[in-house]
Amino acid sequence: MAYWLFKSEPESFSFSDLQSAPNQTTGWDGVRNYQARNLLRDTIQVGDQVFFYHSNAEPPAIVGIAKVVQAGHPEPSALDHTHPYYDEKSDPGNPTWYQVKIQAVKLVEPHLTLTDLRAVPELANMVLLKKGSRLSVQPVTEAEWKVITTLAKGSKKEKRG
Repeated sequence: MAYWLFKSEPESFSFSDLQSAPNQTTGWDGVRNYQARNLLRDTIQVGDQVFFYHSNAEPPAIVGIAKVVQAGHPEPSALDHTHPYYDEKSDPGNPTWYQVKIQAVKLVEPHLTLTDLRAVPELANMVLLKKGSRLSVQPVTEAEWKVITTLAKGSKKEKRG
């Protein structure tokens, strides 16, 4: 199992939106960065755990935990000319863009803000906290995952079943 942090602007798609989706599951679409695409296509697997991070929020924060329920597969919206994520250069025979499906596991409440995370010495090398780190899909080490989930232990609303 591996650990990840997925960023989303809450105005576009929030953790609450994920919780409201059928089976609390959605395809993680709209990623248009080749490095992040490669992670989605080649590396992220079913069962991997995900921190759901609200970027461009006040304050930016880890707001939930999700799990990967379907590994990388071609992103349908890239081929749908009516969809905002349509890419006219995408080819069904040789897809450019990929997604994974994630399912909500747990709301992190209170949210763990960027300021909270920066205050933890064990997280000093976390990709999220590096200057210039803007990647929307980022690896999280097992040690970082343990530190953050310990911080989130008081979280509520764990998914049952």
